[in-house]
Amino acid sequence: MATTTQDAAKVGAQVGRSVQRLESREKVTGRAEYTHTMRLPNMLHAKMFRSTVAHGRIKSIDTSAAKKVPGVLHVITIDDVMKVIPNPYYGPAFHDQPILAHEKVRFVGEPVAVVLAADPHVAEEAAQLITAEYEELPPVFDEVDALTSKVYVHDELKPAGTFADLKHLKDAKNTNMALDYRLRKGDVDKAFAGAAHVFEHEFKTQKVLHLSFEPHATIADYRDTGVTLYTASQGPSFVRTEIARLLGWPENKVRIKVPFLGSGYGSKLYIKLEALALALSMIARRPVKVALTFEEMFYQITKHPCTFRIKSGLDKDGRIVARKCEVFWNGGAYADIGPRVTQKSGLTATGPYEIDNVSIDSYALYTNVTPAGALRGFGVPQLVWAYEGHTDMIARALKMDPVAFRRKNLLREGRPHATGTILKDAATEKVLDKLVERMNWSQPFDNGSGTVKRGRGLGIAIKAVITPTTSVAIVNVSGDGSVTLYCGTSDMGQGSDTAMAQMVGEVLNIPTESVRVTPRDTDVTPYDMGTLGSRSLFHMGHAVQRAAEHARDQLKALAREVGEPENSNTPIRELFVKRYGMQAGNVIGTGVFKPDYVPPAPGTGLSDNVTAFWMISGAGAEVEVDTETGHVKVTRLVNVLDIGKAINPQVVESQISGAASMQIGFTMFEKMHLDGGQVTNASLADYKIPGFHDIPPMENITVDTYQSNGPFGAKGVGEVATFCVSPAIANAIDDAVGVRLMELPLNPETVFRAIRAKAGQPLGDE
Repeated sequence: MATTTQDAAKVGAQVGRSVQRLESREKVTGRAEYTHTMRLPNMLHAKMFRSTVAHGRIKSIDTSAAKKVPGVLHVITIDDVMKVIPNPYYGPAFHDQPILAHEKVRFVGEPVAVVLAADPHVAEEAAQLITAEYEELPPVFDEVDALTSKVYVHDELKPAGTFADLKHLKDAKNTNMALDYRLRKGDVDKAFAGAAHVFEHEFKTQKVLHLSFEPHATIADYRDTGVTLYTASQGPSFVRTEIARLLGWPENKVRIKVPFLGSGYGSKLYIKLEALALALSMIARRPVKVALTFEEMFYQITKHPCTFRIKSGLDKDGRIVARKCEVFWNGGAYADIGPRVTQKSGLTATGPYEIDNVSIDSYALYTNVTPAGALRGFGVPQLVWAYEGHTDMIARALKMDPVAFRRKNLLREGRPHATGTILKDAATEKVLDKLVERMNWSQPFDNGSGTVKRGRGLGIAIKAVITPTTSVAIVNVSGDGSVTLYCGTSDMGQGSDTAMAQMVGEVLNIPTESVRVTPRDTDVTPYDMGTLGSRSLFHMGHAVQRAAEHARDQLKALAREVGEPENSNTPIRELFVKRYGMQAGNVIGTGVFKPDYVPPAPGTGLSDNVTAFWMISGAGAEVEVDTETGHVKVTRLVNVLDIGKAINPQVVESQISGAASMQIGFTMFEKMHLDGGQVTNASLADYKIPGFHDIPPMENITVDTYQSNGPFGAKGVGEVATFCVSPAIANAIDDAVGVRLMELPLNPETVFRAIRAKAGQPLGDE
């Protein structure tokens, strides 16, 4: 089909191009609009009064002083909210989170009351004058304790009805467990009884923050005829559904518009501030903006801390014959999407290894801390940290090379994963081979001398994609031949708009740069489950490809209709003129994609089709450890990934670097410190994220693969480089100084204490 520009794209020229991101000029010139910077006429600002106790019944809330502050228009509590939304609870897995604290508070920082004013500074001043009295209740903070504790965060459980594996928990009482996922394969007890070697370890990860540089923000503009929300959201379709449910309205009266996102990493999925902004706008009868400060982000959503108990049985040849995993996920006060993290990540807890006898128990648990949700990797980095540390510890105990041990046990193409799903288009061998090659693993390594020791380590990982989910796309070819793409995938900096435009360009044989991608607006853009879990390029990519092919087929039919050969060079605009007598008309192509899926069997968790595709990655690290200070310097990081075909190689490169850099922070120093449930480092002054000097020289390599069921042979890349960074560094530290660290972060104090303990020289305060 002919193109609309003089510089016609060649067939096959768009996919695989390093196209500059379509929105880059708007962003670098400062013209891009974010929710956080938006203003509407007559808009009010909201500031919150938050709980100061981790668990307690609300006895009273005194708002009298706040109401007297000049400029304050409303001071709102849950009693006011329930006048406009009688059942003010929301959440993707459980309807457990109230719009404002209702009867109880469940974590320090939970919103209890809100002040509205035209001036945000006035609202903030007034919010500080609110006081509350609580009947304090015992809290539970630790995820393992939560499983057996008699302190219950919720009186009863309220599954949202979305997920079948949660329905049995309806009205459950006297429990903190929001999901108990089980996977059983073979006879684990018998295999352990016959094993020549048994190893058992416990690993822990800490509570960390997404810390997107655009904090959460939502503006609600409520009218009796409908409501429009402008929001920083990774999942506008879900927000629309949930807001409509809260209002008892049809979805066509709810409009969600998403401006540019200043990153999200999972923190802006599902409902966050939208329900609160809606209620405030309903009460005030004016647009209301709720925008968090950086400090307040520590009380919104976090990554799941995790305790992972892993036990492996091996035969005399070093082959793993049995593995038992218990994973305890600290979900915080409200479930958010934690049950899905528990299941979808839990099913890969045995790692990329072929093991005949498997037992996995993965628990989502309520505690009295900030809720946890999706964060880049969806739980898998926590698991890989444990199972790849465990793998190295076994290899060392057996006096085997860590690579040789992995090769002996590696799960290979065509073999069944622990779930029963056959491994397909998952390059475990290629990734490990390339990693070993780039690390020069077979060559002697200088471990250093004196007080600075050197070491190297590696890891390899597997992840399943969130399945099943649905995406819909529309491609509109206008009368002048220009093309517009409508899709609900939120581009939060990952470059998805550009990749989707490349796919349209590939099918229609036009330059990527000529395709316009419409901003997310649920009145205009069709349904997408959400931008999460590396699903977008695969799922929405399929929908976009199908929509473009549908449009292309109609253009060919139009050419035949007006007497032109369907592969003629006649410009598209002229085809429309010939058909309609003027520049008029449209061709609308639509595409829908939902992959096949077989739900896990009750009791065993087995399924022969549990994921649409597998993600495979490896990482190798070289480190220097100062034995006098415990300071660790990562001198080299090699990332090797299986991503299928790269749609945009330059964007892939930046995705890998960004993901690995983020995980370096989570590995080396990031941690939310809590004292009685109170975050004590809730600021960028005290919560340190990686700077330029913290990022090591990095090599990013993608192995030569093709995803046979992917759009143009591609699959997701946004998460895979996070998986192996932590264990690779820990394994390298062990190689350097012979100490095994089993809890993150690997900060200098932790390393120094371990070195002293190994030498039999405990610190003076121990």
